[in-house]
Amino acid sequence: MRKTFQSMAVLGLTLAGVVGCTYESHAAGAANPARVAEMKKDFRDLWLGHIYWVQHAVLNTATNSPAQAEAVEKEVDANTKQIASVLTPFYGEARAQKFMSLLDINIGAVRAYSEATVAGNKNQQDAALARLASNADDFGTFFSGINPYLSETTTRGLIAVHGAHHVLQINQYKNKDYAHLEETWKMMREHVYVIADTITEALAKQFPEKFS
Repeated sequence: MRKTFQSMAVLGLTLAGVVGCTYESHAAGAANPARVAEMKKDFRDLWLGHIYWVQHAVLNTATNSPAQAEAVEKEVDANTKQIASVLTPFYGEARAQKFMSLLDINIGAVRAYSEATVAGNKNQQDAALARLASNADDFGTFFSGINPYLSETTTRGLIAVHGAHHVLQINQYKNKDYAHLEETWKMMREHVYVIADTITEALAKQFPEKFS
């Protein structure tokens, strides 16, 4: 299963290109392009914050003091709430909370994989990978159920690759493969930008009046 996730991570940029082209080739209906672009920028910043803080939360567990760990966890929680709050004006508080719970599960699975990798526990690694796969399925079901412009397959793929990038990064740190970490970070950054853009474009199509 670990090899599957690593291969998925490498394919992330390919998927990003396909999804990006798909959504960029459609006009956002009556939505104001400037408002759409503004939301893309803000949402990208939030998703970039997500991978930044999750990285610090899961990779620095052994070196962080309790105070540092608590501070990082607060940043992770605050960022997760901010990402979820973007959905509130479109779908209401309950669905935003559901999204937040799914993202929390994703973060927890990444953390579990990191801890299992440090401990060298293959069974726990595989369990964490299974949680990530299940979580990607749940994201696909969630978004396809609330937005006709977000297919289950597309959303599942985006989240699966996102998780695979975290797994790849953790493995590289474990193996001291520092030479490739910068390349991995670039993949992670570009992919979360695609996630942000894809969701924004779908919102603009579904709710063009909110982008007037």
